[in-house]
Amino acid sequence: MGKRIGEAMINYTIEKLLPENYDKCNNIWDMSEYPKYAKRFYNDLLSGNRIIFVYIENGEYLGEGALVFDKDGDSDYTIKSKRIYVSRMNTKAEYRNRGIGGIILDYLIDYAKGLGFEEISVGVNKDNAVAKHLYEKKGFDTVIFDGKDDLGEYVKLLKKL
Repeated sequence: MGKRIGEAMINYTIEKLLPENYDKCNNIWDMSEYPKYAKRFYNDLLSGNRIIFVYIENGEYLGEGALVFDKDGDSDYTIKSKRIYVSRMNTKAEYRNRGIGGIILDYLIDYAKGLGFEEISVGVNKDNAVAKHLYEKKGFDTVIFDGKDDLGEYVKLLKKL
């Protein structure tokens, strides 16, 4: 696949992450800074509850996004065979604002449709204006929850597929 940035054509692939390559995502986000989440996401990957897709340019992992089938039984996020959850949308810091997140999100949305889901949800911190704008631009237009947790204030957004 490819995309144009200015005059340059950038070639990339989006690949389903295999468990044996999970540590390569450390290039995108510092797993040692969030060991609890790193372990949980890995265990979800192994169990089949999470499918992770990585955006790769020149063999380097630059972005990731995941689909989660069961988000702790939280029906705002997941409903068996009906609603799937977008998790861990992340781009390596120095590659942000190049459209990578949008490419990954489009891929996740299409993949979820292909699996037969009717809805897709995401949680986003209220102070993350860039991510919130991306989700709204991609059709996550229904607020299904507005609240806060130990990480701050956030909303849960829904998109009909």
